[in-house]
Amino acid sequence: MTDRLKAGLLGLVLFVLFILGWQGAVSTGLIADLAPTPGGVWTRGVEILSDPFYREGPGSVGIFWHLLTSLQRVVVGFLIAAVIAIPLGFLLGRVQILRWAVDPLIQILRPVSPLAWLPIGLALLLDAERTAVFVIVLSALWPILINTIDAVLHIHPTYLKLTTTLGTPLWLAVTRVWLPATLPGIITGLRLSLSTSWLVIIAAEMLVGGQGIGFFVWNMWNRLDIDAIVVAIVLIGLTGLILDHLIGALQKTVRYD
Repeated sequence: MTDRLKAGLLGLVLFVLFILGWQGAVSTGLIADLAPTPGGVWTRGVEILSDPFYREGPGSVGIFWHLLTSLQRVVVGFLIAAVIAIPLGFLLGRVQILRWAVDPLIQILRPVSPLAWLPIGLALLLDAERTAVFVIVLSALWPILINTIDAVLHIHPTYLKLTTTLGTPLWLAVTRVWLPATLPGIITGLRLSLSTSWLVIIAAEMLVGGQGIGFFVWNMWNRLDIDAIVVAIVLIGLTGLILDHLIGALQKTVRYD
């Protein structure tokens, strides 16, 4: 029996034990009556996934459309952040005096929770949809920027000296030397950024409303439909896993020197 098969069997056993423990805790009254049950979650999951594409109005849509809305917001904000952060990271990584000048600002803004920007976004943009994207941009910006700067700072000095000695044009040095050398670090930043963005959009959508998986979770809470919330949590986790594996597959194609 291979190690992978053993790990799979162990995972299955642990999952069964978790379900049995969960059902036992509910049956014996160890947790509140409002708590979801394995059977209830399964039944509700079948109901939700049996018709994920329905539309009955702006706020009454199937789970597919909630997931799609959240993914659209994340992708748009993520791409905007990447377009800003990667060139800026190259600039700050190469120009030391500029990096020193803006580093205090970066260190002050980076730890601020993206959700703290929600009121500012609503005040400036006057639109919930654009505010959600604005929050994602701020969530995704810092991991990409920091990792890009670090990657530029760690370009092998020999590569830089060679481009200077040969009088390589700047655009050629960037595309043929700097970018390939920094790509692993940039992709690491993209991976962290995308996972952070997916975490943040769920909380943001609980506040901005409309559509989105976060709004779905909050709407189910208002209805005290806890089983549906657990179904949504599983879908959120699976979607995040798929997003991470997509970037991870890209990361594996990049050769580390």
